[in-house]
Amino acid sequence: MPVSFGRVFLPASDIPSFVGKGNVDLGITGHDVILEAEMQDLVVEELRLGFGKCSLQVQVPEAGSIKTVEDLAGKRVVTSFNVLSEQYFKEIDDRLNLQGDQRTKIEYVGGSVEAACALGLADGIESGDTMRAAGLHAIATVLDTEAVLIRSSTPKHPHLKNLIDLITRRISGVIAAAKYVICQYNISRDNLTAALQITPGRRAPTVSPLEEENWVAVSSMVEKKKAATVMDELVAIGAEDVLIFNLDNCRV
Repeated sequence: MPVSFGRVFLPASDIPSFVGKGNVDLGITGHDVILEAEMQDLVVEELRLGFGKCSLQVQVPEAGSIKTVEDLAGKRVVTSFNVLSEQYFKEIDDRLNLQGDQRTKIEYVGGSVEAACALGLADGIESGDTMRAAGLHAIATVLDTEAVLIRSSTPKHPHLKNLIDLITRRISGVIAAAKYVICQYNISRDNLTAALQITPGRRAPTVSPLEEENWVAVSSMVEKKKAATVMDELVAIGAEDVLIFNLDNCRV
């Protein structure tokens, strides 16, 4: 059977729906967008991609009297994330036993959310953007989010499963290669146990004997962000020739 595989460019907010309904086999969008579209039961998050990271925060004027989300409860909140905002403040309103008109009023604003407080449209906002220039500051974080790779939980094209899995593995390999480096060093067997505690690897390190008696070479994957600390700790216990190699790609 001929296979047609192409790219489709869509607004981020539309991607969960197209993937969830099976019209698109794989998609990249924000974790927050999936929850806002209420598509979390129709899509599977295959991978967190490590970019597009941000926080959906509740923000209020720095000079105002509102210091906590409990202070804001029962007042007006504008947001571009109606669903997430209503869920978040419903829990707070319920906890505070607010009823009827006492409950928090959520209003949708598609853009210029940061201007809502200054213009008197709201007492607080819920936004993923940095709002310091508008005199606002965060009093709570609703959600930490980033870009994710998703597929449908009920795909329409089962004959493409192997291809979808292959693409997913390849993307996963690139992500892992960006996260890890190879640390290679020489060390005396007397200090090997301590060294392996520093570089345990993902499963286990590779240990090879050297021509010099009682010495071994060790190769292990370590997180890139910890590489400098790992090197310092290895040197402190007597490791020599400590080298770090970047990965272009991998399968882990």
